[in-house]
Amino acid sequence: MTVEQTITEMAARARQAARVMANLSTEVKNRLLLAMAEALDAQRGFIRAENAKDLEAGRAKGLSPAMLDRLELSDKVMQAMITGLHEVAALPDPVGEISSMARRPNGILVGRMRVPLGVIGMIYESRPNVTVDAAALCLKSGNAILLRGGSEAIHSNLALAKVLQEVLAAEAVDPAALQVVPTTAREAVNHLLKLEEFIDLIIPRGGEGLIRFVAENSRIPVLKHYKGVCHLFVDASADMEMAERIVLNGKTQRPGVCNALECLLVHRQIAPAFLPKVAAALAAAGVELRGCPATKAIVPDCTPAFISDWGMEFLGLILAVKVVDDIDAAMDHVARYGSQHTENIVTADYANAQRWLREVDASAVMVNASTRFNDGGQFGLGAEIGISTTKLHAYGPMGLEELTTRKFIVYGDGQIRS
Repeated sequence: MTVEQTITEMAARARQAARVMANLSTEVKNRLLLAMAEALDAQRGFIRAENAKDLEAGRAKGLSPAMLDRLELSDKVMQAMITGLHEVAALPDPVGEISSMARRPNGILVGRMRVPLGVIGMIYESRPNVTVDAAALCLKSGNAILLRGGSEAIHSNLALAKVLQEVLAAEAVDPAALQVVPTTAREAVNHLLKLEEFIDLIIPRGGEGLIRFVAENSRIPVLKHYKGVCHLFVDASADMEMAERIVLNGKTQRPGVCNALECLLVHRQIAPAFLPKVAAALAAAGVELRGCPATKAIVPDCTPAFISDWGMEFLGLILAVKVVDDIDAAMDHVARYGSQHTENIVTADYANAQRWLREVDASAVMVNASTRFNDGGQFGLGAEIGISTTKLHAYGPMGLEELTTRKFIVYGDGQIRS
């Protein structure tokens, strides 16, 4: 078969399998997930051997040490996948939940039932553990999933899928509910994005280039998350020691992730007292500051900021710093340069805190807490399939509930419309 024929057949089989998945009981889904955890543990040798093929090919291609690290299915990563399956099994099942039941004047009873989305198409890069994490969330929420990982992880992804599909088959569930695209050909992605009759949602995970390509070429709704340009505004009333802790955590705890702090905004009134102290702490942690003229006047050793530094996702130990006149100037900066990911204020002023929460547009808006908390696990979702910075149909970390939707259900006893 051609690549197009292969992808079309896989998507059609996923659509058929989705009907079965939508009607599986919570007990069966949890049993599947726990059996998958056991199978991964039992098949470590096979999985690691296939992963070794990807690592060898990656070294031959000259992949960076960081890329190879993300690619490796180490014992630690394997254990994290196994633990993740147990954690998802323990989460409440949203499917079938009924809410908002109300009796209408004509006697019909109208409510809403939570149901799976159907078939999820996942396009992602590098990390093969995403294969298991995404599969677990989609299966628990009653969806079928079609996974297309990066070419650098093809052997690893196919091995993981084989192990998980064997569990589905053993439980008499159609293995087409969980499939990995078996080709690295670029046209596979192009064709996948056209199959709107079979696929309900596309979730891309990776760099901004991948996500923009998917968004620009898909006929299917796409949940987008281009980048995480996260700001923190230190208000005039802020506790400066608290602010320093939050800045350091946001920037240095894990600088290469999307919820890391990328720009610090400081109220002009406290900048002379706050900036030297926080700059020294950041410098000690190896952070390069890129400051506006007012910042550089207070911290002469910082690098001058260019216009391109505002709105930049550095994903490293670099922090843009700007002195602003007030909360309005801070919110204007966020509105212009933010990416609707995570925006934070440190303040003791209740009115300013409430203004920030109401007026700032982002998937997570915070008061006196690190941007690093914008994460499904930290927010109590148990796990996440990604963070959406679009508003339809999810905004922020996506867990089980965000992989479902609600349909109307109606009970009557013979009513007809007049």
